[in-house]
Amino acid sequence: MRDRTWSAGAYLAEFSSPAELKSAVRELSTRGYTGLETYSPVPVECGIRRSYSPLPVVVFLAGLFGGIASYAIQWYANAYAYPLDIGGRPPHAVPAFIIPTFEGTVLCAAIAAFIGFFVVTRLPQPWHPVFEIDGFERATVDRYWLAVDASDRRGAPDLTIRELRALSPLRIVHLEAES
Repeated sequence: MRDRTWSAGAYLAEFSSPAELKSAVRELSTRGYTGLETYSPVPVECGIRRSYSPLPVVVFLAGLFGGIASYAIQWYANAYAYPLDIGGRPPHAVPAFIIPTFEGTVLCAAIAAFIGFFVVTRLPQPWHPVFEIDGFERATVDRYWLAVDASDRRGAPDLTIRELRALSPLRIVHLEAES
């Protein structure tokens, strides 16, 4: 699903095979369309540029923060605030701090990954405008859909529909703009 809404609407074309979908995406991309989105029951490499997820960077930074914070808490408690001379050991015992620091790192990274996944994928998403199209549920079974953003700089309503019809889809559906 798209990360942004269909503010100007969209034109959707339904295809019966992944080969037809690939050729349609290739044809529209060569004509200059950039606001394309595909929906299919299986992953289909169509050549649409996908943006990279910020999730790995967020997880790394959260893990780094967790490691630094857990080490700092141990240092503050054992070496600064309450230094105890037990058995001649130094208050700042680095080997004793390693395992809790690792645990703090993994905990913070795991929490960031869990919450970040839902934020990045915008889940749960119980409703999306394309769900209103009759027969769209077959996109999870045996149909392949191509959506063209109505605000695409290349397209105009009549031109986009004409170019989609030239690709011989099973049907073309106009999705109204969201209000």
